[in-house]
Amino acid sequence: MANTETTLKEAMTSIDGALGAALVDYTSGMALGILGGGKDLDLSVAAAGNTDVVRAKVRTMELLGMKDEIEDILITLGEQYHLIRLLRGRGKNGLFLYLALDRGRANLAMARHQLKRIEAELEM
Repeated sequence: MANTETTLKEAMTSIDGALGAALVDYTSGMALGILGGGKDLDLSVAAAGNTDVVRAKVRTMELLGMKDEIEDILITLGEQYHLIRLLRGRGKNGLFLYLALDRGRANLAMARHQLKRIEAELEM
């Protein structure tokens, strides 16, 4: 089982095109861990902003009476993919993994598969 630091390192090294990764608590909007990013990608700002995205989708599903669970949310930009994976399991509720990818270097299907595997190894 992996801790937050190990999980983020695994995401950054095993997923082609990874630009940055964060583990975020969407109840508070706080990033519990950040790796990567840079001057053009402030992961603290991204964590807080994507918290609003997750909250809005959860609220919308509740209003629609949907009983399903969100696996992930994809935001497609001209040059990047932003992938938000909501975590499930003991001690993981209210958390999501956020991954920014270089669209030109990333394989989206493989990134989703890898992120699911990484989530399974995360110990909270």
